[in-house]
Amino acid sequence: MLDVEFTGASVLRPDGLSEDPIAIAEGTVASKAARQVDLSGYRILPGIIDVHGDGFERHVAPRRGAMKDIGEGILAAEAEIAANGITTGVMAQFISWEGGLRGPEFGADVFCAIRDARTVTDLIPQARFETHLLDLYADFPAQLAAWKVPYVVFNDHLPHDRLAAGKTPKQMTGQALKAGRSPENHHTLLKQLHAASPQVPAALDALCARLGADGLRMGSHDDSTAEQRATWRKRGVQITEFPETVEAAEASDLIVLGAPNLVRGGSHKGNVSALDLVMMGLCDALASDYHYPSPRRAALFLARTMGLESAWKLVSEGPARVLGLTDRGQLAEGLRADLTILDADNRVAATISGGRVSYLTGDIANRLLAA
Repeated sequence: MLDVEFTGASVLRPDGLSEDPIAIAEGTVASKAARQVDLSGYRILPGIIDVHGDGFERHVAPRRGAMKDIGEGILAAEAEIAANGITTGVMAQFISWEGGLRGPEFGADVFCAIRDARTVTDLIPQARFETHLLDLYADFPAQLAAWKVPYVVFNDHLPHDRLAAGKTPKQMTGQALKAGRSPENHHTLLKQLHAASPQVPAALDALCARLGADGLRMGSHDDSTAEQRATWRKRGVQITEFPETVEAAEASDLIVLGAPNLVRGGSHKGNVSALDLVMMGLCDALASDYHYPSPRRAALFLARTMGLESAWKLVSEGPARVLGLTDRGQLAEGLRADLTILDADNRVAATISGGRVSYLTGDIANRLLAA
């Protein structure tokens, strides 16, 4: 771990930007350190906390069938995560009827790989659980405990409207091939899952009660109405990921929005704009979703209108609150030494997670090594 005091840099502290030195020692922000390093020309910000990211999929499965060493894929993903200033990353893995990379078997392998990986970045697994997989409910809490998964988000991606109308779901053949099923078998499975819909609410009530008793954090995904959000709240599900409407966002407690949506200027699915929700004060955290550079880019974009202090909270302090992590999110004495260091062009020059370097570039590396 580093034992160093950075001088000369602009530091974003809880009370605003400061030119005062910042020391880190024994993995935390400290009052003093053994040596000094001049970081004039750089900005030191609280480490980015990514509350939801699945961009690691291309690392653990770069090509169909090329999934032999998922552990190496997790390490490759960490390198990209760290290079984008992320010090805590939630890795969102599906447990879904979609099969393939999103099937229960592959999900189990991913969670074991995250659990067993030795990384500098704090990687937190999130299970994205499809609500209609009723056969998995009984064993799911024990599996989560074995995988050390502390966070579950509930999804329902079944094409209910088309199934109810007796129509073939869109893109079904491609989905079936990815899942390793024939289109006919895949369609049969979807119809069976849809037919079980009346059983799902009561099953979810019981499952959420059990997971809540186990201390897991829970979220819902793609809510579109206040009624949906009220139902989830009764189950103890406090986090809302990517609400699709203003109505759903206004009915939410803790709101996670996609940073790519904000950077791009709108949802690729035509849902409410993340920028609009942020401007309305309906956002607690911005997530990478599928693109790890986006949290930094989104915060810097927002800083033009709302100031760096408020904008950066959406990728640091806010996400820490969403995840219940009281030991990080700010650069304050006694908290984890999680630092995102930007150069004059707002590129990530260094990332420090828990007092250890996870990413380091040329000039700043020379300064550290020369000191």
